[in-house]
Amino acid sequence: MKQFSNFVGVDIASASFMACAGITPWQLVIKPEQFDNHEDGFASFLAWLQVNNLKAENTVVCMEATGVYSEGVAYFLVASGYTVAVESPGNIARKFPINASKTDWLDCQYIAEYACRYADKLAFWQPRDEILEQVKVLLTTRQQFSVQLTAHKNALHAVNRKKILSNLAKQAHEDIIGHITKLIAEIDAEIRRLIDSDPTFKATLLLLLSVPGIGLQLAAHLIILMQQSLDPRELAAFVGISPIQHQSGTTVYTTPTSRHYGPPALRKLLYLAACSVRTHRKEFKKYFLRKTAEGKSGKLVLNNIQNKLLKIACAVVRSQKPFIPNYVSVNPLLLKNT
Repeated sequence: MKQFSNFVGVDIASASFMACAGITPWQLVIKPEQFDNHEDGFASFLAWLQVNNLKAENTVVCMEATGVYSEGVAYFLVASGYTVAVESPGNIARKFPINASKTDWLDCQYIAEYACRYADKLAFWQPRDEILEQVKVLLTTRQQFSVQLTAHKNALHAVNRKKILSNLAKQAHEDIIGHITKLIAEIDAEIRRLIDSDPTFKATLLLLLSVPGIGLQLAAHLIILMQQSLDPRELAAFVGISPIQHQSGTTVYTTPTSRHYGPPALRKLLYLAACSVRTHRKEFKKYFLRKTAEGKSGKLVLNNIQNKLLKIACAVVRSQKPFIPNYVSVNPLLLKNT
């Protein structure tokens, strides 16, 4: 593991960010300074690092995950040779007093101290492949359009039920519905084109599409997710479909349940895939009926099916072999005896 002697904390905001630096054992050695959150500010920040002898080979820059606000400086620093760690705001907040004052000036010091104290557990950030970054943006845009499409369909249904009908309102909703539907189709085509343009991503897509219940949207989400790991247990925990136990002694106990944190769009698509295979795939339908007959709740069994689909998806990608319907596993020991 790379050893760091300098720890820079960066507190990101929309228009600016605050940075400071410390050393181990934790001691603040460079007081916080503010920079603009755009290209000119990035250049000033790099000059500040160099002036203060914070070299790329022994410095880690830590910041909170703030979505698009932190992307620009993260890309700039990695391109300049620096190691960047992006941490969950909750992880950092839990390590410091909850009654402490909160200012940008203090927050960047907390982040720097967190990086120093937990250097061996930092999540180092790397730029996502350009194709996957475009696919991610398109998936987010598609999700936003899908929400708008549902809203306009519901509004059109309400307009059609009115006793006194407004033809203009009806036509407006129909035009928007048609336009959004066309845009969603174009987004789907562009997602497929982008993935097909890379041989590795294309091969992974075809493998995932062979799994029951997985379509283009879910496959694209999984391709992005699987850049982190191919361990289905890790991915299930990240998505929020992994049951969590809560038990202590004889008095504290709750039924294990998923916490439903993580990417909601992916979780929804996995749920819809589970509903689909439960209805249309004989083996999953038998499993669902058997478990519900044993007294399990339908919601729990569907969650189990989601986990099964995720395990199958990881297995086909790891093995580089498509899903084989009606596959029967044979014990190798039995083959030796025949």
